[in-house]
Amino acid sequence: MEGSCLEMSTVNFSYENSVDMQYVDMDITCNTPVSTSSRQSVVPGGAEQQTMRVYLRVRPFSKGELADNEDQDCIVIENSQTVTLNAPKGSATMKSSEKGVGMSLHKFSFSQIFGPEMTQSELFEDTVKSQMCDFLEGKNALIFSYGVTNAGKTHTIQGTPKEPGILPRVLDATFHYIGSHVYEGMDLKPYHRNDAQHLDPDQVKQERSAKAAIFASVKEACDPLRASGGLESPSCSATILSSSLFYDQTVSASNLTEADSSQFTLWVAFFEIYNELVYDLLQPSLCSKSKKRAALRVCDDGAGNAYVKDLRWINIQTMGEASKLLQFGNRNRSAAATKMNQSSSRSHSIFTMKLLKIDGSTVKRISEFSLCDLAGSERCNKTKTFGERLKEAANINNSLLTLGKCITALRNNQTDRMKSSYIPFRESKLTKLFQNVFCGKGSASMIVNINQCASTYDETLHVMKFSAVAKQVVQVIPDKPLEALAPCLVGHDGKPLVRNGVVDSQALESYLSEEEQLDDEEDEADMSVLPQNELVNMIESLRTKFLAERRRHLVQEMEIRKEMGDAMLQQLMESEELRTRQVEELKESYQVKLENTFEMYKDAFKEHAYQSAMNNLEDDYVPLDEFIAEQEKVEALKRKVSELETLTSSVKGSVCAHPTVDQSCQTNATEAADDRCERLYKEKCGLERICEDKQQLVLSLEKRLMEVSETLQKISAGFLEKSADLEVLQRRCDDQNKSMDDIIQQNVEKDRELDSLKGELAKLSQKSPVKLKTKRGLLANIREAVTSPRKNSTGRTLRKTVRAVHH
Repeated sequence: MEGSCLEMSTVNFSYENSVDMQYVDMDITCNTPVSTSSRQSVVPGGAEQQTMRVYLRVRPFSKGELADNEDQDCIVIENSQTVTLNAPKGSATMKSSEKGVGMSLHKFSFSQIFGPEMTQSELFEDTVKSQMCDFLEGKNALIFSYGVTNAGKTHTIQGTPKEPGILPRVLDATFHYIGSHVYEGMDLKPYHRNDAQHLDPDQVKQERSAKAAIFASVKEACDPLRASGGLESPSCSATILSSSLFYDQTVSASNLTEADSSQFTLWVAFFEIYNELVYDLLQPSLCSKSKKRAALRVCDDGAGNAYVKDLRWINIQTMGEASKLLQFGNRNRSAAATKMNQSSSRSHSIFTMKLLKIDGSTVKRISEFSLCDLAGSERCNKTKTFGERLKEAANINNSLLTLGKCITALRNNQTDRMKSSYIPFRESKLTKLFQNVFCGKGSASMIVNINQCASTYDETLHVMKFSAVAKQVVQVIPDKPLEALAPCLVGHDGKPLVRNGVVDSQALESYLSEEEQLDDEEDEADMSVLPQNELVNMIESLRTKFLAERRRHLVQEMEIRKEMGDAMLQQLMESEELRTRQVEELKESYQVKLENTFEMYKDAFKEHAYQSAMNNLEDDYVPLDEFIAEQEKVEALKRKVSELETLTSSVKGSVCAHPTVDQSCQTNATEAADDRCERLYKEKCGLERICEDKQQLVLSLEKRLMEVSETLQKISAGFLEKSADLEVLQRRCDDQNKSMDDIIQQNVEKDRELDSLKGELAKLSQKSPVKLKTKRGLLANIREAVTSPRKNSTGRTLRKTVRAVHH
């Protein structure tokens, strides 16, 4: 199974007239060279229109790659905006071009190209600085790095302690912009996607405790390395980053004018998308490795904005705190070794910053900056992944494929406005989270990272084709006034306190504590003082109405409970009857199957025994009568032999007693007797052998009959077990029938109690002077109960007046 690298088959490329070169012009709207910044235009209505900025960064060769002869001039940078790809020998592209399918040379254009010698500071100045200014001015921004595995994406985003990447430089620029205008309190926190939440003192303590726990964990991880005297790890060294390393490249606060009364607070979140599940990287790690991390949900705030539910946001005020958070999150990130990269990111990591501009206690605006480090697309036959790594590669390639589909659909919709196609944002968590940015609620840019290795040429070519489509996407950013972008301030319970910059009195009243409301009521009690007689009459009438409503609701509740009980009982009876029928049917079917099986085995054993006997005795079978006759013949022959032996002995004695007998006669008689004895002895031996064979056949038949009888006994024992199981099922059915009888009896008793309660209520209603209202539907009663307190302000004024009179 190979993971594909996002082949964009829908892209239409233009070709030059050269025979051996394929030219891909990524900026199809203009034939002139592309400037360093993206083309911008203003559409009617004041909206800003610009193409997505796509930058290319080429990673230098490592020593191992140079030793493996990976340098084959596959990547040729012609100028700051154009790059040429030459297919090396042995690649799939070269093989296809030799067959006449496709070309061996491709040319691409970018907003700007950074070669292997480019530094991190130069990359930040030319790519991120403009979006950084937008972020500080209150706009949303997104930067994501894309490329094959082992192309330098994580190095571009985070960098090293000596060469910080984009993310540390953005944080440093933000802190220099804020300067001394830091909002010390932590009671204003981002809420959902574009709102702010006011925290109570307990919630502020929880935020401080969570922040302290993370910093303590980072300190415990770094102290053992420092105590051992060894080299410090890069993550621990990152905690002592100095802003002076790259302050000259950051955005200076003096270039931006801000009111002295305004303050700023920066909240950050760090999470990853691993196997299409969202995990918070700022959550403390579990003590037990067997426990799984809790996956978070991607929800919608009701206005079409996607956000991660229960994501932890941490307030940071210095660069040192930001470095500790980065170290803590990177320690929890999913990474593994593959054949192409010893520390390959197996998830998409997203670091999000939200800058809140605060004027007094009001949040004027919220801007968001997200930096996404995408996991590298890869072919599994080259990275030699299997098992869990194979599953990770499949999910990574699927999410990147969905991102490519979304960008392709956006471009197709902008090219042909008459045929708008579906954009599959919701097919992946990654695209769902950044849907707003792609749809114009912020500026997005992409940094494409590639390496120059010949072994990954085909994957690099697919990445370049994907970037070609991305650069053609036009972003329309509406120029809305700041008043329309004002965030909604919510309380600690999540209810809005400020709508469109105006305080909601009703929400603010519900946000106040009960004691504050009581104090307000006491202050307002003197406003409406009625005579005592009128107050007493009003109280009595309200009490009567209250009792009548209470009785009505009680009767209604009883009726509803009875109706639900009857329905439940009917359902139970139907299900019990159905279960009983099913048990009976199963019992009958099992019994029939058992009998049929028993008969089948019985017939099979008989047939097998008969066939075996016939096969073994077909040639040597002798009937019983013949066998008995043969035995009688053997006995007769034995008797004759004994008689002949007796005769021979007597003849020899007579010869010795009468020597005068003729010797020749005696010799003839003796020879004849010997021949007869020898013949009889041979017949006797043959008959004995036949008897022994017949005896062995009889023994074998008896043994087979015993085996058949044992098999029949086993079958009968199984039949008895099945019969016992059927009896157990029958007893269970009887028990369930008894329980149903008990339930029916209880229902009858409840009906009697209900009848008695109805009688008592009828008597009370006859004595009561208040007439009961007509019965209405349940929804109408609920609606009246909900709306009546708002419509009847007299009840509230009366309660305040009564309390004032008592005082």
